[in-house]
Amino acid sequence: MTLPPAQDETMGLAAGFDRTSPDEWAQLAAAVVNKSRPEDRKVDADGAREVLTSHLPGGIDIDPIYWPQPGTALGLPGAMPFTRGRGPRNPDVPWDVRQLHDDPDAATSRKAVLADLERGVTSVWLHVGADGIAAGDVAEVLTDVRADLAPVVVSSLDDQGAAAAALVAAWEAKGVDPTSVSGSLGHDPIGQVAVRGGTPDLGPLADTVATCRDRFTGVRAITVDARVHHDAGASDQDEIALALATALDYVRHLSEAGIEPAEAFRRIDFRVAATADQFTTIAKLRALRRTWARVGEVLEVPEADRGAWIHAVTSWRMQTRTDPWVNLLRDTIACFAAAAGGADAITVLPYDHALGLPTAFSRRVARNTQSLLSSESNVARVADPAGGSAYVETLTDELARAAWAWFGELDAAGGAAAGLASGAVAERLAATRAERDAALATRALPLTGTSTFPLAGETLLERTARVELPGEGLPRRRDGEVFEALRERTAAGDVSVTVLALGPAREHTARLTFVSNLLGVAGIRPDVVEVASADDLPATAGPVAVIASSKRGYADLAEASVSSLRAAGAERVLVAGSAKEVGDTAVDGEIRDGMDVVAFLEHLLDTLGAPQAGAQA
Repeated sequence: MTLPPAQDETMGLAAGFDRTSPDEWAQLAAAVVNKSRPEDRKVDADGAREVLTSHLPGGIDIDPIYWPQPGTALGLPGAMPFTRGRGPRNPDVPWDVRQLHDDPDAATSRKAVLADLERGVTSVWLHVGADGIAAGDVAEVLTDVRADLAPVVVSSLDDQGAAAAALVAAWEAKGVDPTSVSGSLGHDPIGQVAVRGGTPDLGPLADTVATCRDRFTGVRAITVDARVHHDAGASDQDEIALALATALDYVRHLSEAGIEPAEAFRRIDFRVAATADQFTTIAKLRALRRTWARVGEVLEVPEADRGAWIHAVTSWRMQTRTDPWVNLLRDTIACFAAAAGGADAITVLPYDHALGLPTAFSRRVARNTQSLLSSESNVARVADPAGGSAYVETLTDELARAAWAWFGELDAAGGAAAGLASGAVAERLAATRAERDAALATRALPLTGTSTFPLAGETLLERTARVELPGEGLPRRRDGEVFEALRERTAAGDVSVTVLALGPAREHTARLTFVSNLLGVAGIRPDVVEVASADDLPATAGPVAVIASSKRGYADLAEASVSSLRAAGAERVLVAGSAKEVGDTAVDGEIRDGMDVVAFLEHLLDTLGAPQAGAQA
């Protein structure tokens, strides 16, 4: 039989289309941008690029379009520079589904651990200490865990030695072969100091690594938890740099104690934050592997041991207490990004984590988020699915280079521990935090359900609060806290502002919606009065009032409305949009997109006599 010649089945999706150069694209983009701009604000091709470019805290710019770079070598998973992952993934169990447990009630945690393992979780993470599970209760919590099947990791912010010892004792009590267990003993003394303050004690590290090397061969001794920096405001490149500097401090200490860098590399893993910015999360994981592999290359670690083992955790910093259901969306995007970025283990924090201890339902949703992404989206059937994207490759490179530059500065100044002691780390993170705060305040960085589209009349969920450990380390703060403090000021009673919607609905709907949503950020109720003519003007008004309409609506009714409001008792009259639109009518301020929402609402609440946050308690 003669077989027919092989057919090329490659689909030429771009066949028949003329190629567009970057300059031609920019000219086309400028034409689109200029459609909605007045003559005095029109831009050229370079101006269109700038208008469409976004800026991340820390100095990384996101261009509107990325072009492939000919000759760029992608490399392979499992080989230098490990950008694309530690190796091919098992499509049936592509990553370790790891659930966090920190309920101090041992019986509750034991039940939760078993429920999770029976329903899709593949490993257990116990947070041990005064703010979690007591070290003496670790064995009870792990009673139903098959130590030879389910990896267990521990973390602690007050006694890492006790947490590690409790886990070892639990394994030993089960009588299993030490070489059959896996997980991490969770030592991270520099990370502990970053949160609590003080001086790190690296003394126990050498003995712990030796114990893993000689007995628990499948266990890692050290977890570099870079989330402590992320929660303190670190940018993605800051988080990578501090992870590298911390890990290198440990490698050097172990080398001085007689442990080779290769063995140190085998006993270290990394824990990083995954956020709802999916592309920067993907790039961050790729850049961390690339830069850590470079450290290993310099230290002459065998190539097989240079791949960073990464545990990604959905960001606590991005979670909100107001409208916490939106956290489900944030966590899903972050989990997807961690999977696409090649994380070896992923933890999805329950949507109510920021409120306190989770419920059985919220833990169920957290683990099912991973199960759905793993089993139904097939995100892990291709190693490094984002690899080759001009955007992702460029972003990975920029994050890696920026992180490497600051890592070099930290290393030259003595390392991560020295940077914490000198205040250099705190100063750097405070600057990045301030930049991020400015973007949050103007809603250039929006928080859905909190700083934008707030849930009117919301009753906050109630959860059992966690114990907060005292400390003098880096300040930890969620992005939504400043907006939640505004909402707290109105929680005790009805706080309202008179809003006049001028003219027919087609004239006022857009700006009325904008004003109502903005006031809702602080829990202020808009007392809306629709004004079709001067006969509809109210006889009374509160100390602050707002008029909302289009330029046409203002031309017809603004002057009469402002006069009426002042006569009705309004001390301040604000206009939605530009004050120029009301002509010579005197108003006391504007409500517009791009304003500092936090400062505006704080001043408004002061004017309305709302109590300070916490005062009503």
